[in-house]
Amino acid sequence: MAGSVLAILGSASLSRAEKPVDFNRDIRAILANGCLRCHGPDEAERKADLRFDTREGALADLGGHAAIVPGKPGESEIFKRITSEDPDERMPPPSTGKQLTPHEVDLLKRWVAEGANFSVHWAYQVPKKVAAPEVGTAEGTGRIAHPTSEIDRFVRAKLSEHGLMPSEEADRATLIRRVSLDLTGLPPTDEEVSAYLADTTEGAYDRLVDRLLDKPAFGEHWARMWLDLARYADSSGYADDPMRTIWGYRDYVIRSFNANKPFDQFTIEQLAGDVLPNPTE
Repeated sequence: MAGSVLAILGSASLSRAEKPVDFNRDIRAILANGCLRCHGPDEAERKADLRFDTREGALADLGGHAAIVPGKPGESEIFKRITSEDPDERMPPPSTGKQLTPHEVDLLKRWVAEGANFSVHWAYQVPKKVAAPEVGTAEGTGRIAHPTSEIDRFVRAKLSEHGLMPSEEADRATLIRRVSLDLTGLPPTDEEVSAYLADTTEGAYDRLVDRLLDKPAFGEHWARMWLDLARYADSSGYADDPMRTIWGYRDYVIRSFNANKPFDQFTIEQLAGDVLPNPTE
């Protein structure tokens, strides 16, 4: 099986021009899902003193061999293990129920061949301004067919890359319904629709968005994502499901979204809590 996998991957690599492998886009999730439980930052769970969450750990000499030898997938222990037919050697171990797909194996091989470069998580990278691509106009109407903003130009360029054309712009009644549901989770009222349709001056859509962002319903709608991740509930969910009085946290999250609180401050307040200067209840 290992030989056939190698043959398939080799022919696949030769049959098409691939973009360079990007660690954050292509590799991070593979390592996180298949490797980091046993080879990550948790020393208590780490096996064989091997870690894949840092480049130094992945390239470390482990008794005469290394898990990754940059530029040489054939000499890298990681590649031998993920293509092994021996269940005692194969990684991830069959007992975990995880198995890499041929595409994931191919990505790892190409990543090692290209130097096994690591990158910090995108959330911790300093943003760099990228010049908006030059694009022409397309058939049809609307902002994407005739781009007027930098965002439109990025969207048009990606559409063109995939041989796609922009759709016709939706009518204004459809637009207000779409943006209202997206920003507040609620359909627009009849009065809001009538007011928007009657406003034919320049900037009407931008003003509509501003009005929706100012609604309390904006925070109520979008705070649900954070509350779901925090496993918020008004009751405990166990046994007789007793109530919990923690609605103050829910309201705090809603207020934070409505105030457009900076993300770093939002997380600092939740992590630090009562150790902040002059903490409030």
